[in-house]
Amino acid sequence: MAAERRTRILIVDDSAVMRSLLRSVIVAEPGLEVAGTAGDGASALSSVGLLRPDLILLDVEMPVMDGLVTLRELRRRGHKMPVIMCSSVTQRGAKVTLEALASGASDYVAKPAGQANREAAIKALGKDLGPKILALTHHLQPQQTSIFAPPAAHGMAQNQPLLPSAARPPVFLPGGAPIKAQPISTQPTVVVIGVSTGGPAALELVLPKLPANFPLPVLIVQHMPELFTKLFAERLDSRCPLRVREAAEGDAAVAGTISIARGNWHMELQAPARPGPPPTLHLTQAPPENHCRPAVDVLFRSAAAVYGQGVLAVVLTGMGSDGMLGCRTIREHGGAVLAQDQASSTVWGMPGAVTNAGLAHKVVPLREIASEILRLAQRTHNEARELRESVV
Repeated sequence: MAAERRTRILIVDDSAVMRSLLRSVIVAEPGLEVAGTAGDGASALSSVGLLRPDLILLDVEMPVMDGLVTLRELRRRGHKMPVIMCSSVTQRGAKVTLEALASGASDYVAKPAGQANREAAIKALGKDLGPKILALTHHLQPQQTSIFAPPAAHGMAQNQPLLPSAARPPVFLPGGAPIKAQPISTQPTVVVIGVSTGGPAALELVLPKLPANFPLPVLIVQHMPELFTKLFAERLDSRCPLRVREAAEGDAAVAGTISIARGNWHMELQAPARPGPPPTLHLTQAPPENHCRPAVDVLFRSAAAVYGQGVLAVVLTGMGSDGMLGCRTIREHGGAVLAQDQASSTVWGMPGAVTNAGLAHKVVPLREIASEILRLAQRTHNEARELRESVV
């Protein structure tokens, strides 16, 4: 009987200590193996063709060739395997990591810091890194028990090029029934977006396509640490016609502004005390939901409570199922739900959970998400304009 294939991982880090920690995490998981190690990006590039890794763990800061340059060269050469960046918990590390995520990295992990001993560092690193490796290589793994997390929690990793509309296969539910688009009859008054793994690159494709006169407020939960979210909002603000900000307590949810939930804080919407003023944002450190803070479900539930059938929810690429229960609440209130399709998702966990639960009105490729949002929002804008003109 042939041995089961293991997922091969290349470790690239200039620190021997970090390479050792990463190796320990990998060899503890039955379905993974270390394909090789490299101390800098140039060495990694020269060995990729020979080692043929399924996934690369890539340090951000290295001599000779750093992680960002290495990543861009990997993609330029046509290598499509997932890459997880290993970042130091510093502002510089966060900034470079965001650049890497926008340049084709699949995800990132923070290097362990402050642990009492080696065993504690391995445990902390494995808790964060293990599920991400399994999510990004799920399609290579046989169904087996993992020490990191149940396979069902990971979703399905896909790293396929986006097919043109005519060539895309239909989307099917697990039982084999094709998923049909459902009509959206409501007029959205707010857009709420939930996203995780693969999110920075996805949002950098979607958000710049929303024009400066976009008529609805946009609220986003991206699973990301507190150090990252402000930098991410600043990065998007420099690339988008709309204003992009990290959410702050009491901010008004108004058209022309995209608000990104602050890392380690849930973001909720609160209705005004009297008619007239717009809803406001409330930040809370209530317990995590779905192991996340901020959690998509928290935002989605509060949006349904405040805006009712006016909610347009968009669930993009991400690991796990955060947002699925919130979408159920939105549907119960008459709102609309879009989900990213599997082929264009880095990990089809979050949008897959929404789709498989039958909650998505439409399953849309990433490149068509912005146009679909604009189509629905424009309908609202046109109706409001017609109402104003009729009054005049």
